[in-house]
Amino acid sequence: MRLHTHEWGGGDRTALLVHGIQADHRTWRVIGPALAGRGYRVIAVDLRGHGASPRGEGATAAERYGPEQFAADLADTLPAGADLAIGHSMGALALWRAVEWLKPVRAVYSDPAFVYDRPGVGPEPFVSFKRLGTRQFITTMHPDWPAADVDAELAALAAWDSDTAVGLWAHPELSVLPGAPAVPSLVQLADPSLLVTPAEAAELGRRGFEVRTVRGAGHCLHRDDPAGFLAALDGWI
Repeated sequence: MRLHTHEWGGGDRTALLVHGIQADHRTWRVIGPALAGRGYRVIAVDLRGHGASPRGEGATAAERYGPEQFAADLADTLPAGADLAIGHSMGALALWRAVEWLKPVRAVYSDPAFVYDRPGVGPEPFVSFKRLGTRQFITTMHPDWPAADVDAELAALAAWDSDTAVGLWAHPELSVLPGAPAVPSLVQLADPSLLVTPAEAAELGRRGFEVRTVRGAGHCLHRDDPAGFLAALDGWI
């Protein structure tokens, strides 16, 4: 499936940005221009079921959405051999599963949802957030977000197909830590990360990933602390 994309800049280097669940390319409204200012042509996607991209096809949510479908769409849409590819949360999961096709020079997995199927965790909170995600709810959750980020979150929620969450959890066999990285890879963690345990972070380090923590940032690292997010990419961008 060909995905909707949004671009910033026109530099000689290329950076790819892949958002997480419920979001779309607008989540990168600060980071996209910042990378463009560093000489990148920045391409951000809307994953299937998100933003302006098509909805998935099939009789069930499992057929319409899942890690392998998200990854295949990235391969269908994005150029191979980019200088940098960054995926956040579920977008990191999709990027990891697409990295063998995309072959970026460097990959960054930002608070990745590699292991999403855990006891007591399922799609229900995400599905209910489609209904509960009012402006007041979002500003209560993220009191430091500027109004533009709240606006972007509300717009993304309105465009989002919540079956993406149902489909994701229909594939528990794909909820695993990656093996050795296919390209030089950085894992950025929230402080603390609710998606990557300390033991998993240590194991990723043993498997060849560089692991860094963005101190004081929540799961949406690039929105909670854009400067800290960029600082944690030192040597990678």
